[in-house]
Formats: sequence, structure tokens, C-alpha cells
Amino acid sequence: MALDGAYANFERVKRDFWPTLRRVARSVPFAEDAVAAYYCAFDRETPFHVRATLVAALAYFILPFDAVPDFIPVAGFVDDASVLAAALASIRMHMTDKHRDAARRALAEEGLA
Repeated sequence: MALDGAYANFERVKRDFWPTLRRVARSVPFAEDAVAAYYCAFDRETPFHVRATLVAALAYFILPFDAVPDFIPVAGFVDDASVLAAALASIRMHMTDKHRDAARRALAEEGLA
């Protein structure tokens, strides 16, 4: 059952990450980290437990309801940033230059950089 939930999160993040990011990118100072986490999470070379950690953090980012509602200016994304920062700290050695470079390119292509 737990694996079903994990796979549901993978699908939800795949579906909702980019639309959410496009909507809020200018409001969040951690957009590049979020996109790098996205690329790391969907990189088949990344170990599954790392991918699952990142997907859980990204799912929290895209969920419309969380501890601090995202519509509150500045404070709305503090909890999202904290969750993502904790996830990134725990998987730091698996985040590569390849993921960060892809994030910078994607943000530039989307006009969000």
C-alpha cells in the first residue's frame, strides 16, 4: 500500500510541478533548487530512496493546502522551502551538476530565470 502512495506522488509531481512552478516561480527564492530536485527525482540513475524523498518534498510544494497557505505573501512559501531544504540536505551527495545545469536551462527557457 505504501508503494501505491509513493507512485501516486510521482505521478502527481510529474503532472502538477511545472504548472505550479510557472504560477509561483517569481515568488519563491528556491525555484532553482526545486527544479534541480525535480530533475534529480526523475533521473533513473538516482537511487529510489533519494527519488522518493525528493518527490515527497516536491509533492508538499505543489499541494494547495499545507501548514502555511501559499497565498500569504512571503510567509506562504517558508514551510515549502523548509521541507525542500531538509530533503536537499539529506540527499546532497546525489544532486549533481547535471541536475543543477538542467534546472538553470529549464528556468531560462521558461522565462523564469
